[in-house]
Amino acid sequence: MLDVKWIRAHQAEVEYAARQKGIEVSVTELLRMDEERRCQLAEIEELRQRRNALTGEIGMLLKQGGHTEAALKKQAVKDIHLRLNEQEAAYRITDQAYMAAMLRVPNPVSPDTPAGQSDKDNIELYRAGAIPGFTFEPRDHVALGNLHRMIDIPRGVKTAGPRQYYLTGAGVLLHRAVQQLALDLLIEKGFMPVDVPLMARGEALLNTGYFPLGEDQTFKLAEEDKWLVGTSEVPLVSYYSNEIIDLAEPVKMAAVSLCFRSEVGSAGRDVHGLYRVHQFAKVEQVIICESDLEKSDALLREMTKNAEELMRLLELPYRVVAVCAGDMGQKTYKQYDIETWMPSRQSYGETHSSSNLLDFQARRSNIRYRNAEGRLTYAYTLNNTAVASPRILIPLLENHQQEDGSIRIPEALRKYMNGIEEIRTVHD
Repeated sequence: MLDVKWIRAHQAEVEYAARQKGIEVSVTELLRMDEERRCQLAEIEELRQRRNALTGEIGMLLKQGGHTEAALKKQAVKDIHLRLNEQEAAYRITDQAYMAAMLRVPNPVSPDTPAGQSDKDNIELYRAGAIPGFTFEPRDHVALGNLHRMIDIPRGVKTAGPRQYYLTGAGVLLHRAVQQLALDLLIEKGFMPVDVPLMARGEALLNTGYFPLGEDQTFKLAEEDKWLVGTSEVPLVSYYSNEIIDLAEPVKMAAVSLCFRSEVGSAGRDVHGLYRVHQFAKVEQVIICESDLEKSDALLREMTKNAEELMRLLELPYRVVAVCAGDMGQKTYKQYDIETWMPSRQSYGETHSSSNLLDFQARRSNIRYRNAEGRLTYAYTLNNTAVASPRILIPLLENHQQEDGSIRIPEALRKYMNGIEEIRTVHD
C-alpha cells in the first residue's frame, strides 16, 4: 500500500504503473473519495464536539435548575445524534470504497524498469554458462524421469488431479539435495533459517500484497479465513508484522517450505511435465532493511548473486533478465529473473525471481524501525527464490543427461545424494 499523500503528488507515475501492470484502478476517483472521506470526518468531528459541548451545558443547567433550557438542549443533542449516525454510516460506505481502491493501487516501477506487457518484453542483461551441444537426440525431463523411475505424473494425476506428480527414488534425493544445498549456501551468507507455517490468514496475504488481486491463485481451506501459501515470503514477512524492529543491519531470513498455487488462468501454458504444478518446494530469501533506495538496490543484486552462485554450483547455463512492468506483480518496484536453459524447450525458462518492494509490504504489515533521527519509519522488503523444485529438476536432468540416458550429478550435490555421481537406468 502507498501513502495517499504520495499518490496525490505522483498521480501520473501511479497511473503509468497501473496501465503497465494491467491493474484497473481509477486514481482520480480514489483521490476524490479520499477528499470526500476527509470532509465527512471533519463534519463528524465537528458534530461530536458540538454534542459534547451541549452535554456539558446540560449538566450545568440541571445543577442550576434550568430544566426548560436543558430540555431544549437535550433535543438538540438528539438531533445531533441522528445527524451523526447518518454521517458515520455515509463515512463507512465511502471509507470501504476508498480502502478497496487503495488495495488495488500498484507500487510504482523503478526508472530503469523496461516498459512492456509480458515476459516477451523482458530485457536480457547477461548470460552465464555454456549451452550443451549434444551429439545425440536428447530426452526431455519426463522421458528421463520415466527412464529412471524418478517422476510419475500419471499416478499423480490419478491421485490428485491435473498438475500433480510423484517423485520417487533418485528424484526425491535430487529434489531434497538442491534445497539443502541452497539453504546451506544462504546460511553461510548470514541468513537465518526459518521453518514457516504453510497456511496463513487472509490478513497475512493481504498485508504481503498477494490479496486482493491474487486471491484466485490461492487455495482456500475449509476452515474460515485459512489459506495455503504460495510462497514462504508470506509467513517470513508476517513474522515481523506490527513490530518495531532493529535495522542497524538488514534482517536476512531463509525458509524451505512447500508451496501451493492454483494456477488459475494458466490453462494450456507450460502444461508438459513439471514446469507449472500445484505443489512445489522453494528455498526463499527475504530481507528487511531500512528505507534507503541505494542500499535496497544493492541488496537486490546481492540476493540475485546468491541465486546465481547456486546455479554455478548446479553447473547450469542461465541468463539474467530485467523484468518489464507488465510482467511484474502489483507489489513489485524492481525485479530480476533468472532463466535457465531447458533443452526440451530450446529456450530459457524462468527458475528464479528477485524483487524489491520498497515499503509496500511494510506499510500493509506495519513493520517499522527508528531511523537515524529516531523517527519511526516503514522498512523496505525484498525477496528472492533461491531455488524452486521440481522446476529446477527440468534443467538439471536435461542439461546433465548423457548419451546412454544416464544423468551426471553436479559435484556440489553429491554429498547430499549419498555420494552418487550418476543416475543410471533402473532395471526390473
